[in-house]
Amino acid sequence: MDTLILAINGGSSSLKYGAFTIGEDRVETLVSGAIETAHDHSFDEIVAKLGRSPDAIGHRIVHGGSRLFRPALIDDGVLADLEAACAFAPLHGPAALDLIAAARRRYPGTPQIACFDTGFHEHLPAIAAVLPIPKTLQAAGIRRYGFHGLSCQSIVRQLGVKLPKRLVIAHLGSGASVTAVLDGASVDTSMGLTPSGGVVMATRSGDLDPGLLLFLLREHGMTACQLEELLDRQSGFLGISDRSADLRTLRELAPSVSDARLAIDIFCRSVAKQIAAMIASLGGLDLLVFSGGIGQHDAETRKAICADLAWAGVAQEADAGNVKACSPDEEEQIAWDASALMRAGRAHDTAA
Repeated sequence: MDTLILAINGGSSSLKYGAFTIGEDRVETLVSGAIETAHDHSFDEIVAKLGRSPDAIGHRIVHGGSRLFRPALIDDGVLADLEAACAFAPLHGPAALDLIAAARRRYPGTPQIACFDTGFHEHLPAIAAVLPIPKTLQAAGIRRYGFHGLSCQSIVRQLGVKLPKRLVIAHLGSGASVTAVLDGASVDTSMGLTPSGGVVMATRSGDLDPGLLLFLLREHGMTACQLEELLDRQSGFLGISDRSADLRTLRELAPSVSDARLAIDIFCRSVAKQIAAMIASLGGLDLLVFSGGIGQHDAETRKAICADLAWAGVAQEADAGNVKACSPDEEEQIAWDASALMRAGRAHDTAA
């Protein structure tokens, strides 16, 4: 019997949603859309388009901490874990909890399911997952988690029988990461403990010399909250250009504003360097996929990144040779995961 799943995808810059009917081996999109600012009224728009109550609601959760990786029915225990995990993703966690609360108010009694961006990276090999810190901190759950996993899962699923052995996925948007996929499994990725690491992003710094943070604490008297604001909301494109966090705006400014051009160049080089690192982790490259808003739609960015990787045999155009632009469907992936959990629950109840 088909299941109606409402998928809620709260990102760092907008809320995307989709409603899907899912059977054993098929999916049909009923409605989809995006809302710039997520709040209770967001559900008024969704409800009006949906027409009836969903059988379940799936939520994209960026970070589930050290306990939650696989899709989970949201109960009081899971909520407590999600609240604790906000420490790892303060830009995303509280907003996701607000959306869960709003969905519960709008659809009381409807199962709510958490689907995790870290799930695809749960089984990273130790050479990628272990951070070079004391074991006592490793035991406290401090490791490389990796993110954009739902996007990566969607791409792997779309490639299907065409999935190559050695795949690199460059998910480029307001948040950006690069992931190495070997035989369909994540084996390395650019983001680490939090979604702040890796490549340069819209307002996030990406990787920095840790000595810089010590310098800011010691010499500038910054607090943890001030560092968080600096690294997550004032850096990246915005910090370098001193103008905008939007790559489209920077492209318009680039001919006359050197710092706008520099922000673009630094971003492209940082992505190319991470792709090169993932090629090393894979021992070669069969396919490079660009995804996310920038990765899919900005041909100039793709061209600049690929030019830096010509030495590795990377083609210079998307959809040519070993380079492809792909549209991941995170909402559909959430719906698949939520539906699978619902079916597993029904099967368990029947068996019991």
